[in-house]
Amino acid sequence: MRLTVAQALVRFLAAQYSERDGVRHRLVEGCFGIFGHGNVAGIGQALLEAELYEPGSMPYRQARNEQGMVHAAAAYARMRNRLSTLACTTSIGPGATNMVTGAALATINRLPVLLLPGDVFATRVADPVLQQLEDPRSQDVSVNDVLRPVSRYFDRVWRPEQLPSALLAAMRVLTDPVETGAVTLALPQDVQAEAYDWPEALFDRRVWHVPRPVPEPAALARAVDAIRSARRPLIVAGGGVGYSEATDALRSFVDATGIPVAETQAGKGSLRYDHPLSLGAVGATGTSAANRIARDADLVIGIGTRYSDFTTASRSAFAHPGVRFVNVNVAAGDAAKQAGIALVADAREALTALTTALRGWEADPGLRAEAGRLAAEWDDTVERAYRLGHRPLPAQSEVIGAVNEASGPRDVVLCAAGSMPGDLHKLWRTRDPKGYHVEYGYSCMGYEIAGGLGAKLACPDRDVYVLVGDGSYLMMAQELVTAVQERVKLIVVLVQNHGFASIGELSDSLGSQRFGTRYRFRDPGSGRLDGDVLPVDLAANAESLGVRVLRAGTVDDLRAALEAAKRHDGGPVLVHVETDPLVPAPGSESWWDVPVAEVSRLESTAQARKLYQTKKANQRLHL
Repeated sequence: MRLTVAQALVRFLAAQYSERDGVRHRLVEGCFGIFGHGNVAGIGQALLEAELYEPGSMPYRQARNEQGMVHAAAAYARMRNRLSTLACTTSIGPGATNMVTGAALATINRLPVLLLPGDVFATRVADPVLQQLEDPRSQDVSVNDVLRPVSRYFDRVWRPEQLPSALLAAMRVLTDPVETGAVTLALPQDVQAEAYDWPEALFDRRVWHVPRPVPEPAALARAVDAIRSARRPLIVAGGGVGYSEATDALRSFVDATGIPVAETQAGKGSLRYDHPLSLGAVGATGTSAANRIARDADLVIGIGTRYSDFTTASRSAFAHPGVRFVNVNVAAGDAAKQAGIALVADAREALTALTTALRGWEADPGLRAEAGRLAAEWDDTVERAYRLGHRPLPAQSEVIGAVNEASGPRDVVLCAAGSMPGDLHKLWRTRDPKGYHVEYGYSCMGYEIAGGLGAKLACPDRDVYVLVGDGSYLMMAQELVTAVQERVKLIVVLVQNHGFASIGELSDSLGSQRFGTRYRFRDPGSGRLDGDVLPVDLAANAESLGVRVLRAGTVDDLRAALEAAKRHDGGPVLVHVETDPLVPAPGSESWWDVPVAEVSRLESTAQARKLYQTKKANQRLHL
């Protein structure tokens, strides 16, 4: 079959499927794109041809920002448990390099996205072309090479003959639960338009099986022995529980053994918030319930977690002198962390095997009772935070409470950066495994609205509530226009606190006095950015983009606006609410290692350093 490289690529992608447990999914369900000279006549032409002659084979959506469309693809993949994703195509130059941040986010969070940037001329006859990087060391380097370190697979297709092997390698990585992340195929613009006689077999339907590795018997026996000998075990549920669709298996294991569960950011929702053994969030953004049990746990069973510094409270959360770890993970590198007993296996398969092997064994009933009491106490704390009654401006916890109560059991809350993710981790009452979507592997400002778009495209039957602060909104709000264009209903709650609330609070705690974290005019007298609040109207900005906007001055106004937003149809709606950034959420009784200046003329910094040294003394390696 004679097709251009771009036409062959589009046709190939339309025929790729993933399969797990006998259920097939389209692997690449569509393509975001922004066109320029590097891809308009190649992939752009091929997508047009597909739209005209094979409708639905590779749906195209127009994006407004290259980073944003990668975020949307990553969010889409997360909501689909990494079994489906979207492709993203750009021109050469700034379009391609704009995708670097999105690629880093996808790879850090182990989410499959396919990036298709245009590249320089393979023939070099027109060198240097517009936007070409001329590297004096080598003529085969282009700006796309910056995508190499943030991609799990990178290839440049210099000749049509190279396309089949590059595509097969790319699909392998996209469907590998251990290796997945951003996959980049750089496509020289002349090669995209070049025709070639392709074998028909390249375009046959191809199904990529996503495996469920089972535990190795000896490793399973070691894990069972460790659990049976534990007096105060604790489960730390990570993102792998959700991706492997193991939430039912986790609940069965917990009900049978009485082991309480704490959750990471990616793992929140692994167990419903109202389950008697659900302790909620663990670590630096955790609940007092989870962190108290974690402090005394003699065995930590990590399921699908990579033990980030937030989860481990910078290696201070698990303080029992003899604490041991059993780690269930498909990735051997994660399973070996904390010098744990490694159970390299799919989370669902491992939990099923552990439940069978531990039949008849239960944790000390006193632990079950203690966990239930602490969980109930924390839920009372959440209720108080929801109904704080702070005046004149509401607290952020009250905004979270209003959104939580307005949302349905299957609806999704989505966030990424600022103070909101930490508060959500502590306070959000999760009722569905996909109901909590906070990107905290990269905690990327600007992910929120683009990610909300991707999440809604992946799950159109759920309402998606995007919680975004003014700082993140200013970073990237452009995909609101895409949501308007595609009539995608998003409920965006824009929390205006005139600055960076999270880093402001952190700065204060480190003795840096909130320097550089508030949106203020420069005071002509002091010369500092501590004047009046800037007259920025972000609600008006959203309205100018075609979004329906509702303004809320009080919590009651917010509740009414949310009800109106739920009834809105035909596109995004934004609810604007101003909050007091100086009202913190309830404390987690935890710590995050952020170094403080060792010497300073500021008394605030000197005092913060003393506290830092005290906390640092509790940090430990698990060997």
